[in-house]
Order: sequence, then structure tokens, then C-alpha cells
Amino acid sequence: MKMGEIDIHGVLVAPLLVWMALAFATTSALHRLLARVGFYRLVWHPALFDLAVFVVLLGGFVVFLQIGTMQ
Repeated sequence: MKMGEIDIHGVLVAPLLVWMALAFATTSALHRLLARVGFYRLVWHPALFDLAVFVVLLGGFVVFLQIGTMQ
């Protein structure tokens, strides 16, 4: 089953845009938590680490939510 656009108050939005917003919000919250704990002292390049976390979360959300719509 192919997932179509999502209707947000009459505006059709691609599902990838919604998944990206969800991954960005999760990455931002995780960044704040890791910065507070001091985890970024162990990371060589924090910006690349944040990008990698975003890509991994986005892929996870796409797989998880795509499987949830297939029935």
C-alpha cells in the first residue's frame, strides 16, 4: 500500500516532510539532553554527530510508520 499525502487543514503535505519534522524535534530534544549530560565532550565533531542522529531517526521513523500503514 502506498502512503499518500497528509491533509493538514486543507493543505496536502508529503509524508516525508512530516517525518522530517518529527525527526528534527526528536533530534533537538536529544541534543539538549546530551549537551546537559556532557556527552559532547566525547564526540569528535558534534555537528556531524547530530546529522547522523537525525538521519538514523528519520530512517527509523520512515520504516516504523510505513510498516504501520501497510495492512
